[in-house]
Amino acid sequence: MKYWINTVSKDHLERGIAGGFTQANHGSPHNLRRMGKNDFIVFYSHKTNFKYGTPLQQFTALVKCIDDEPYQVEMSPDFHPWRRNIEFIKCKEAPIRNLINDLSFIKDKQKWGFPFRSGLFEIPKEDFLKIVNAMEARIE
Repeated sequence: MKYWINTVSKDHLERGIAGGFTQANHGSPHNLRRMGKNDFIVFYSHKTNFKYGTPLQQFTALVKCIDDEPYQVEMSPDFHPWRRNIEFIKCKEAPIRNLINDLSFIKDKQKWGFPFRSGLFEIPKEDFLKIVNAMEARIE
């Protein structure tokens, strides 16, 4: 079992949750292929809307990957993103500012946003549990 963070604007996250899927890195399959069934994903939303959003800087959702491998869909004739099916886990949003000093994957606390630029990335279990605790979620 692995633990991931996926950086997604809140409006895109809400569409994925409603549809029961996640995408990453503008529809790329590469990191999605590294995920396994029953892996957990915490979503970090840097802003409310992809194009015109205001800063949010919160962990906004928690999900479990429920399929075996990524699949491709057609959203438009020239956009065929890859996805993974997910199951939403009840949680509250949690501001990242309260956790920066406690998360080991954030090496430079002054430039804490740097890791999130990579989109979907793996984190240590200990960091995942700190975030889950801040989100007041229960995982099984």
